[in-house]
Parts: sequence; C-alpha cells; structure tokens
Amino acid sequence: MSAAAGKSDLEKKICAWLAESRQDMLSLLEEVVNIDSGSYDKAGVDAVGDRFVRHFEQRGLLTRVEPHETFGNAIHIRLDDTPTNEKPIVLMGHRDTVFPKGEAGRRRFKIEGGRAYGPGVADMKAGLVMNAFVLEAFKRHGGAPGPLAGLITSDEEIGSPSCRPVIERVAREARAVFNSEPGRPTGNVVSGRKGGVFMRFEVLGKAAHSGGNFEKGISAIGELAHKIVALHALTDLPRGITVNVGLVSGGQSVNTTAPSAEGRIDLRYVKPADRQYALSAIQKIIDGATVPGTSAKLEILGEFLPLTQSSESGALLDTYAAASQDLGMSVKGEFTGGCADSGFTAGVGCPTLCAVGPVGGNAHTPEEYLEVDSIVPRAQALALAILRLPPPG
Repeated sequence: MSAAAGKSDLEKKICAWLAESRQDMLSLLEEVVNIDSGSYDKAGVDAVGDRFVRHFEQRGLLTRVEPHETFGNAIHIRLDDTPTNEKPIVLMGHRDTVFPKGEAGRRRFKIEGGRAYGPGVADMKAGLVMNAFVLEAFKRHGGAPGPLAGLITSDEEIGSPSCRPVIERVAREARAVFNSEPGRPTGNVVSGRKGGVFMRFEVLGKAAHSGGNFEKGISAIGELAHKIVALHALTDLPRGITVNVGLVSGGQSVNTTAPSAEGRIDLRYVKPADRQYALSAIQKIIDGATVPGTSAKLEILGEFLPLTQSSESGALLDTYAAASQDLGMSVKGEFTGGCADSGFTAGVGCPTLCAVGPVGGNAHTPEEYLEVDSIVPRAQALALAILRLPPPG
C-alpha cells in the first residue's frame, strides 16, 4: 500500500516531514548514543537530557526540568504554553542504560548492514529521538487532537526509584500514554508485560577456622544455598511466576566458615494478585533456617507493576494497528516478560500502549541493534495514531 493511501492532507504533510527528517533523527541518535548514561551515572544521564533540552528549545518547544539529587532529572516537554483543561496525550521514554561508564567510548554508534549499533541505541534512545521528532511535527504543522506532552525519565533500568512518582502523577492527568520502548523484532508492539520485584536477602552465620574449629562455625553460604534451591522451586511457568537468584556473594576466606552471604532475587509475575502470593512465599523461605543458628532478612530494592490491557488500552492498540496498516505494516500486540514504566501508567488507569518505538533487539547486550529503516515508519505510525485517537470519553 502506498504511504500516502488513506490519509488526510494533514496526515500526508506530517508523514512527509518525518520522512524528510530521517537524517536529522539519525544524527541526534548518534549524539545521544555516544554519551554514557548508566542509571547510576547522574552526570551522564543528565548530559543526555541536556542534549534533548537543547534540541527542543532550538525548535520552539517548551521544556521543564524536574531535578533529583541522586538520579537523573525528569524532563517535561510541551508544544506551547496555551492554557487548557484538556488531558494531554503523553509520549514517554527513558534515557538511562544498563551499561557501565566508558561503554559509549568503547562501542561508538555505527551503522552496518541497515542496523545501528551502540549502547542504548534501541533501548531506548531511538524511541526518545522518535518522540522528539513526532512532537516537533505537531509543533510545525498543528492538528493534534488535544494537548501533546513528552516525558523523558532517567532510571527505568533500575525500577524508576526517582521517576515512578513523576510517571504516575503525569499518567493520572493524561488522556493516553505511548511508551516508546523498542518495537519487537517481529515489528509488533507490547500490549502486556509482567510485573517484577527486585530484592536483596542477607544471611548471617558465624565465622570459625574451617580446619582448627570447624564445629564452632555456622555457614551463611550453606544456608544461602538451601534458600536458593527453595526460592527457585517457587517458579511456576504455567502461572507466569518466575523466581531467579541472579547474583550471590559471601564469605571471608576459603579457610573460614562464612559469617555472611547475600543474594539478589528477581521475581516476575503476570496477575497483580500473584505479587503478594509470591512475596509471602519468598518471605517464608527467608525467615526459615535449614542451617541451625543462621538468620536472614529480606529487602525490596525496586519493582515494576504489570502492564495489563484495559478496554481503553485495547482501543489504543486498535487505533495504532490501523494507522500502521495504512503505512503497509501489520502490527499486533505481544505479551513479554520484560518490565517497563508502562506498568506504572497502566496501574493508575491511564490507557497505555508500549513498545511503539523503532524496531530493535538484543537489548542489554553488546549485540543490541536498531533497524534503521524502521525509525521513520514508526514515527509516522505514532503520528497517525495520535491524529486518529477517538474523542475523550
């Protein structure tokens, strides 16, 4: 189907401008990918944010920075300062990555064989670039069916400890949220995600010389091992519950019974009711002891809510899928075990569609890639979906 088929004159104008902006999108993407922005690197995360702020200000869009002392600042974007009582349509995304400082220098942005590479290129700096140009398209050409806003967050990869309150506040006042996480390798978007809880547990024992006074020692590592086996046994794949101890540490020396040890737990679940079920089971394991004399405690480090599809979110998906069809793309909704900030927006009742960003894959690895030719069509699909949103209510 022709890219112009089935569109109004305004839709054609916006789609044409986005197509003309392809190289500008890639140039901005190269700049932000080449800046380290690991979640705990506030200076790097804010440097990426500053680059986007400059981009918006140069194009006449309005920005407001919401500061945070520990993590990167949140950035709010508006097309103008026209007063309105209408709820905004929000384009959302995060700029932090999972990669350590120095990774951007080691793996500079590059394009090979139609794919772009670099830390965070798909997850999700390409989505932020796409959002920026969609916002600019409506600033230039008008026609948005209500106020448009952008939100750029800073700590999604670690559970959004600083930005979750910001996200939920924005979503409570929003008409709809499009979260521009990377589109699936299939080209689909995400209509459902698991919830996740990230925890740390510590086991305490007693040190003793493992040769001369072995019987006086109490091994925290021994107890840790028992707990790991019990925790992993909570996994129930048909129910969608997984429990994984992904990190362990402990001990003092090879010839000492371990006085302490710790593990990090990743819990994933589908149904909101399963969160409390799984947490209660995990707490019971932590509170019990197989090795006499040990004790343990559990701490929640962060969590994501599941993304569940409401009837309003389903209508949002239908609108986006129809817009994509007019561009010659067949797009469906997929379920994924990965978590995202979209769970927070859906959790407060805001119609939400996730993974509308450009298509990519292998996130969180050195092989992460972006399909370069997807950036314009995905921007066009988002713009058309915005234009075709059903009236509020």
